[in-house]
Amino acid sequence: MSDELARARSALAQGTLGVLFLALLIGGALWVLRPFIGPAIWAAMIVVATWPLMRRIQGLLGGRRAPATLLMTIGLLLLFVVPLSMAIGTIVGNADTLVGWARAVASFRMAEPPPWLASLPMVGPALAGLWEQLVAAGIDGAFERLAPYAGNFTRWFVSEVGSVGYLLVQFLLTVGLAAVMFQQGESWAETVLRVGRRLGGRRGEHIVELAGAAVRGVALGVGVTAVVQAGLGGIALAIAGVPFAGLLTAVMVMLCLAQIGPLPVLLAATGWLFWQGQTGWGLFLLAASAVVGTLDNFIRPVLIRMGADLPLLLILAGVIGGLFAFGLVGIFVGPVVLAVAWTLLAAWTSDDDELAPGSEPPPGAPDARAHSDPSAATADPPATTPPG
Repeated sequence: MSDELARARSALAQGTLGVLFLALLIGGALWVLRPFIGPAIWAAMIVVATWPLMRRIQGLLGGRRAPATLLMTIGLLLLFVVPLSMAIGTIVGNADTLVGWARAVASFRMAEPPPWLASLPMVGPALAGLWEQLVAAGIDGAFERLAPYAGNFTRWFVSEVGSVGYLLVQFLLTVGLAAVMFQQGESWAETVLRVGRRLGGRRGEHIVELAGAAVRGVALGVGVTAVVQAGLGGIALAIAGVPFAGLLTAVMVMLCLAQIGPLPVLLAATGWLFWQGQTGWGLFLLAASAVVGTLDNFIRPVLIRMGADLPLLLILAGVIGGLFAFGLVGIFVGPVVLAVAWTLLAAWTSDDDELAPGSEPPPGAPDARAHSDPSAATADPPATTPPG
């Protein structure tokens, strides 16, 4: 009896130590791979979303994978280089305008506050008093008042410049990992499917496929809509003669990806046109803003449902919630998490256990082993003894 108890204690201690060692090993591996986790998630989302496009390019190139991977990698690099070059070109091309604005600010003199400002309820007297102080101090006094805030802004700007360098490194890592995944896409997909199959049977495999469909749906619905809205908004800005149209277009792309939309930029540009006395162009840009700002309500639902057969509210909640929870990559991670949770909830609350892990398939259904083991589908049937 004592020997059995000792063996049980030894087995328990051995199992506990094994679990602790495995946990430490996994934790150490994640700590080492921590700089690559974000780029790896981005690369996986990009590859899953653009995989059909890569297969079409591969077909046009005679089925050769390496040239198709090279073209997709160049395309990803251009997604970063083209907006950056547009922003730099816009700033360089409008250098004279910037100098003129700087001189105008240096010679600017504020007018007296209008009489109606002090009559505004609650905030009127305070605003009128602040306006009079700025008029009395002049532009130099205003700069002195803004100096503490300018120092804070300078420190913020320097930190953001460092973040831009870090972002560049992360982007290059993402492109490199995406190139590897493009080259070996089938083996990666089979590995993920095998993991899902081991965890949940055919239901786990279905969840993996649903996650891929959710990523493609979000890429279509959010990405394409952002490009269309920002592109049309940028064209409207250029037609109306608003300066820095290229830079403002890049800002609109980021706002559209963040589900804010292009209206903040377009309405600010519209107000600037009216302030400049260009009423006609202001009315034109106001009408264009109304069209471009509401365009996503028609395009995004159609594109999302093309990629994934999921409730639109679920996808939008995942996009917005994921953005706040995980940052920009959460735009893709959030919908995937909610899609998997929604599928599991629907499966657990359903009376149909056809896809339950470990359940036998119904008569006439294909055997799941034929998908995981190709030899299972091609093996010779067992010999049978003829009757009689």
